[in-house]
Amino acid sequence: MLEALGIQRSAETVYRLMLDHPEEGVAGLAARLDWPQERVREALGLLAEARLVAMEDESGTPVPFSPEVSFSFLLARAEAELGRRRREVERAERAVADILATYTGGPSPSHDVVERVTGLDAVRRRLESLAAGAREECLSLLVGGAQLPDTMDASQPLDQLALERGVRIRSIYQESFRNDQPTVDYVRWYCELGGEARTVPVVPLLMVIVDREAALVPVDPGDGRAGALEVRSPGLVHALAVLFDHLWEAGTPFGEAPRRDAHDLSPQERELVMLLGIGCTDDIAARRLGVSLRTVRRMSSELMSRLGARSRFEAGVRAVKEGWL
Repeated sequence: MLEALGIQRSAETVYRLMLDHPEEGVAGLAARLDWPQERVREALGLLAEARLVAMEDESGTPVPFSPEVSFSFLLARAEAELGRRRREVERAERAVADILATYTGGPSPSHDVVERVTGLDAVRRRLESLAAGAREECLSLLVGGAQLPDTMDASQPLDQLALERGVRIRSIYQESFRNDQPTVDYVRWYCELGGEARTVPVVPLLMVIVDREAALVPVDPGDGRAGALEVRSPGLVHALAVLFDHLWEAGTPFGEAPRRDAHDLSPQERELVMLLGIGCTDDIAARRLGVSLRTVRRMSSELMSRLGARSRFEAGVRAVKEGWL
């Protein structure tokens, strides 16, 4: 439960036992847990770094600090880190939006910077070509929840060949993909071959980056039929890679349950609170999260109940007051 605050599970176990049995020293704690004393000492070292316990006194008994004081510090630090990461991702998203706005309309720019690929078939062939030529890594952002069967069928042999060549493949899916069993089965197969996958509540756009040298993004994120832009400018590709890296850091590894934050919010719930806080309707929130309108209404009702709010607006205000945002 405290991993979101940087506290490993073993350290949390020792800390809880210390609060129940403050008289115990290292030997007593080790005996109660049936652990080697060295493992208990390692956990105490982690707790000392987190300012949850004082170093051992002359009697050999570690002394826990007041939980109220210690956790106030840890919660404040975690919330500040979450805020910093979100601001960085928002800056990266704005950079991507600027890139798309600059290179979608007007005269065609230099070929070595960006090239427009028109038509779904042409985009698919270009993706296949980029994947076949990958030397080191391939990064993907995949919007929406369930992936189309045709898309997965086309990607499967490409992914397998690339992984067999030693190419590192990392993909970020939208959290809601867990509701679609064929997509879950595909991601499980892909991870068993050596691929890596994580989930985030909202994926801002469809994107593929190969070897951090070339990127493919949609001309119009709202219309896949409009084609794609192949970007090769080092500065533009770097901006897109920064967006991917920040989303990857914040993502939940496939196979793990999404971690809840200090306010017991899942990443998806936290994103919904933010959407409600800026005045998004249920329809817009459902599209952003890739879930049904019914699911958003259920989640909104539960969050409003937890906040003691009677309206979406009041929920946003209370979320700020409670430190959720």
